[in-house]
Amino acid sequence: MPIFRSEEMVLCQFFLQSEASYACVSELGELGLVQFKDLNPNVNAFQRKFVNEVRRCEEMERKLRYTEKEIRKEKLKLHDQGENPRAPAPKEMVDLEAKFEKIESELREVNTNNEALKKNFQELSELKEVMTKTQMFFMAHGEDLHSIVDDAHRAMGQEDTGIVTATQGSVQLGFVAGVIPREKVPGFERLLWFACRGNVFLRHESIYQALEDPVSGDPVYKDVFIIFFQGEQLKNKVKKICEGFKASLYPCPETPQERDEMLRGVNTRLEDLKTVLSQTADHRHRVLVGAQKEIRTWIIKLEKIKAIYHTLNMFNFDVSQNSLIAECWCPSSALNEVRTALKNGELLSGSTVPSIVQMMQTKKKPPTFFQTNKFTKGFQAIVDAYGVASYTEVNPALYTIITFPFLFAIMFGDAGHGIIMFAFGLFMILNEKKFTRQRSDNEIWNTFLGGRYIITLMGLFSIYTGMIYNDIFSKSANIFGSAWRMGDYNETTTLSEYEEYTLDPIYFFRNGTPYPFGIDPMWQPAKNKIAFLNSLKMKLAVIVGISQMLFGICLSLFNHLHFRKYLSIFVEFIPEVIFLGCLFMYLVGLIFYKWVTFDASESQCAPALLIQYINMFMFSSKLPNSTASSGALVPCSQVTFYPNQQTLQYVFVICAVLSAPVLLLVKPLVLRSRHNRKMLLSGRAPGVKSTEALIPNEVTAEKKKNKPAPVAPGTVDVAQVNPAFQKDEEDGNVKQVNPAFQKDEEDGNVKADGNTVSRSVNSEDEEVPHNGPTSIFLVEEEEDDFEFGEVFIHQAIHTIEFCLGCISHTASYLRLWALSLAHAQLSEVLWQMVFSLSLKMDIAYIGGIAVFALWFAWANLTIAVLLLMEGLSAFLHTLRLHWVEFQSKFYEGDGVNFAPFTFKELLKMDSLEDLK
Repeated sequence: MPIFRSEEMVLCQFFLQSEASYACVSELGELGLVQFKDLNPNVNAFQRKFVNEVRRCEEMERKLRYTEKEIRKEKLKLHDQGENPRAPAPKEMVDLEAKFEKIESELREVNTNNEALKKNFQELSELKEVMTKTQMFFMAHGEDLHSIVDDAHRAMGQEDTGIVTATQGSVQLGFVAGVIPREKVPGFERLLWFACRGNVFLRHESIYQALEDPVSGDPVYKDVFIIFFQGEQLKNKVKKICEGFKASLYPCPETPQERDEMLRGVNTRLEDLKTVLSQTADHRHRVLVGAQKEIRTWIIKLEKIKAIYHTLNMFNFDVSQNSLIAECWCPSSALNEVRTALKNGELLSGSTVPSIVQMMQTKKKPPTFFQTNKFTKGFQAIVDAYGVASYTEVNPALYTIITFPFLFAIMFGDAGHGIIMFAFGLFMILNEKKFTRQRSDNEIWNTFLGGRYIITLMGLFSIYTGMIYNDIFSKSANIFGSAWRMGDYNETTTLSEYEEYTLDPIYFFRNGTPYPFGIDPMWQPAKNKIAFLNSLKMKLAVIVGISQMLFGICLSLFNHLHFRKYLSIFVEFIPEVIFLGCLFMYLVGLIFYKWVTFDASESQCAPALLIQYINMFMFSSKLPNSTASSGALVPCSQVTFYPNQQTLQYVFVICAVLSAPVLLLVKPLVLRSRHNRKMLLSGRAPGVKSTEALIPNEVTAEKKKNKPAPVAPGTVDVAQVNPAFQKDEEDGNVKQVNPAFQKDEEDGNVKADGNTVSRSVNSEDEEVPHNGPTSIFLVEEEEDDFEFGEVFIHQAIHTIEFCLGCISHTASYLRLWALSLAHAQLSEVLWQMVFSLSLKMDIAYIGGIAVFALWFAWANLTIAVLLLMEGLSAFLHTLRLHWVEFQSKFYEGDGVNFAPFTFKELLKMDSLEDLK
């Protein structure tokens, strides 16, 4: 089963001809089942073979980003039609570059002209406003400038001014007009007053219609001003102040006829500019609409090209053979698909030389790959958030599909709330295609949408546990008829006189069948409801928790068998089962024994399990009719309640205690004994230093004696592996004897039927011997030297963690009981304090409005508090129980995710901005 363990992975080596490498990698990207290794880890990115092609792609990417920005500025949408174009051939890059260059240059030219036209239009609009406001000003005050100034000063009560009036007539008054941003007017007015000592007269008026900024297109608000002054000195000072405030000055004739004629000319030019601007905007819009239809296809093509060249930069280039050498991980089940993809690439490129696929053996840990679908993807993500599974170890995601929503439902158990959650999840599932295409930017919504199947199952399981608890919006449903009787109560009697009562099975439970499914509804109004539910839910939490921990330990057995760690079965698995079973599964057995054996008539003598459990560890169990130290009889609930209980409990405690040293000591000692025996068999006593060469080509004592040096760790004698090679007895060198293999005199590579068989090009790998024309076997260095101290410390940590964890994890599972009670009580409080108030109202006419208002408040609080906040709390607690309490029993989670080279993620991009 693929989801039970990760896919079997193989390390492959590809030999691709240079002219076919691009098409082959493109086909592998479409397949998406190959993870390439970087064979040039120490080579700078700017020194790799295809760096120029990557730069060309980045330049085209810049041009497309500019085009996309202009399209969005035009408020055009990039429609996703589900297109998936193939990666274009390398020769098509020239056409794409020319096309992008043409679009960019055309857009830039249009934008430059448009900005210039808009700037000219703005200036003419400002000039028009200046002419209009100035003409209106002079029409209101007359054409005599001196009288205008005198009237203004008299209105201000300033008879004595420094400006020469018309009666003096010795100096001619002048004026300037222009526009200034509205926010600068107060400072502009103050500076004019202080700089000119009050010898100028300023009049300004707002332009009511906002002007458009020619660059950004934002609205700009300005005022028209007119300044009267006397003399060239003040004129120069006024112009410098206007320049400092970036005010625009415009020529304004003094006579009304000239102003009218100028205004008519401005209006004519504005109309012409509007026509030109409209034509320019239409042309720009046509260019952008044409680019809009193709830009998503261009983006996908460009990113595929860039991804292909980035991948090719990870390959090693064989100059002599004009080929590229690649190493990659891929699932063994997909080898035929990989070979087919390579053949398709060869056909597309027109290459006549076939690509070579060779398998390599390695001790390196392969990446972890699980075949998931849209249903299992969310549960696998929950497991991977804790840690990626080690290669081929048991995957908890298979069991998380059931256990995760079930543990959540135990804490969230309310059928009403579960129906809402289930309906919400089902709604997202039924509309998943629509929501997926929309690609919302809301992170919270995307989280809900990604976990739609988890939410649906959590809601479905919550309905089930809610029916078990008989809890629907904090109320109970009497579907099958209660098995309890309250005095003269019957089915037609209301419970108004029994609002508070204590259920005692001795008096009120009739002889017959109990409630068929879940808790009897008569417990809902009972005074001892909390005590009853506390006991029930606490015991259920202990049973579920210990059962899940035992299941986790049993899963570790599958790991031990799969990895052939048979020693761990006897010194880890069995002691762990004994420890957990003797101490905690025994507690589960006591719970079931108490439920089955004791009825209501014997409830006074029902065993107190907590005291019984404490007495078990203290070896102080009391027999029936025994007396305490004070001389009084021990309560019957604290004495043994089945035959040979004392003896069995002693045996269980002793077995649990003895299992701890077995778990701690046996494995390190056995491993140490094996290591010592292995060293003795190899001819070296433990602690003896090796005589092998420490550095390449080191001259050892054995070489001095004209003897071939022993094979270094990590290498294999080729002559022993392949009969095509033989070792020379004189110098110990391996020589080729099989005529099917030829050695190139230039580069020394061995060829098999014309195909080069070389060793791994990865500098981290060791020498690779040939073993046939279609496979390469890589034997790497041996494992690190055995360190008894490290092994013992690791085992001690594991032992302490397991023994203490069994206790703490059992207590941790009590959160199932605590959160279940908290959720039920909070739901009941909301009902009683909010919605039930409306049902008690007896108000004419407006009673319905009050009921609706309180129901609306109750519904919102239920969704916000109970479904969202309480649901999130239960979700986080469920995560904790799976990650810590369950997975710690068998799951290592130190693997690396399989990251294949694929184009699928490129299809999910909305724009090039997603790459940042």
